[in-house]
Amino acid sequence: MEYIHDSDGSSSSSHQSLKSTAKWAASLENLLEDPEGVKRFREFLKKEFSEENVLFWLACEDFKKMQDRKQMQEKAKEIYMTFLSSKASSQVNVEGQSRLNEKILEEPHPLMFQKLQDQIFNLMKYDSYSRFLKSDLFLKHKRTEEEEEDSSDAQTAAKRASRIYNT
Repeated sequence: MEYIHDSDGSSSSSHQSLKSTAKWAASLENLLEDPEGVKRFREFLKKEFSEENVLFWLACEDFKKMQDRKQMQEKAKEIYMTFLSSKASSQVNVEGQSRLNEKILEEPHPLMFQKLQDQIFNLMKYDSYSRFLKSDLFLKHKRTEEEEEDSSDAQTAAKRASRIYNT
């Protein structure tokens, strides 16, 4: 009998996302580094009507990586108009946003939004993140992960057993 399996003897698809909830629960940084984590956190924030916080944080992260001056100016304006202006469609609640006037947008630099981004990060970390970890959305994902792990452990044990008896 022939077996087809990955180099580590397990199926790779269930292993990839396995225990991502443990990483997410360890820190907000881990959660924000994982695209799946960001997706789940956004779903949660949408229900709480505060999705703009994570969207602002992500926009600032993208902004910091930009090097082209023209692109930076456009992105700075976009961030300002979307999140910081008094007419912003997804206004974030940060101190000092009024001091960020439109003149600064003409001379953008990678860390121009850093203080505001840090405020939003802390707001998420000490407020919505802890609620996210207790939410049905997170707990359901965690249960699904644990069930996948249990079934993959059972499959691995069954494979091992059949390998022993069929060789």
